Amino acid sequence: MTDAVLPESLAAIRDEFLELPESDRLQLLLEFSNELPEVPARYDGHPELAERVAECQSPVYIILDVDAEGRVEMHATAPKEAPTTRGFASILAQGITGLSPDAVLAIPDDFPQSIGLTRAVSPLRIAGMTGMLIRAKRQVRAKVAA
Repeated sequence: MTDAVLPESLAAIRDEFLELPESDRLQLLLEFSNELPEVPARYDGHPELAERVAECQSPVYIILDVDAEGRVEMHATAPKEAPTTRGFASILAQGITGLSPDAVLAIPDDFPQSIGLTRAVSPLRIAGMTGMLIRAKRQVRAKVAA
């Protein structure tokens, strides 16, 4: 993965993880889980507008919007009882929101493997974050094409 295509927002998050000893990275992930932004009220009561991330063991749903200024907003829901998955959703929501569609599409698919958690969490959990990223990119492509 090269920094040339990794947006600054995600590079900063990655660097924050990599600056910590491996033993402290899981704690940072748990802190991110507490920072998952709430889904906007316009999506309350409309589960059909969200996409389930099947790679996640926990029920995770994502919704991406592209606003009139061409900026992407990522929204996600994940249960509080699944802090690892919720942390991954929070990282992506915080790192993607505000980017241009092109910047989102340029995020390397292996970003989840780059943040230094591959030994702290199971491969299945990393696959869940990868699934979130792939679906986010697919939704952005669909919104731009519409």
